[in-house]
Amino acid sequence: QVQLEESGGGLVQAGASLRLSCAGSGRTYSGYAMGWFRQAPGKEREFVAAISWSGGNTHYADSVKGRFTISRDNAKNTVYLQMNSLKPEDTAVYYCAARATVYVSTYYGNSYEYDYWGQGTQVTVSS
Repeated sequence: QVQLEESGGGLVQAGASLRLSCAGSGRTYSGYAMGWFRQAPGKEREFVAAISWSGGNTHYADSVKGRFTISRDNAKNTVYLQMNSLKPEDTAVYYCAARATVYVSTYYGNSYEYDYWGQGTQVTVSS
């Protein structure tokens, strides 16, 4: 089992920045690809960003491309989501997810491809 815990959410004004963190614990001896998803009130959970086990490959939703950056520190079992130029439409609960994999360069962009999920952290962007 892997446990994931997100942190770093909050209330900010449009144009501000936030950095979310997701710390993993438990069975972290094997490789995991990681992803960030978000869910706004009344909407389905949607993909935000993904990163391969090695950290060498990343993928973003069009809505956040150029504003958000996903990164990871495998020594700390932590993945980050740097969010810049935040917009009110970025308001959502943000979830990190992990998928066990043997492929160091593969990322995953669909929620059903992930094995483990955190509890989420709220991000609210006011206009």
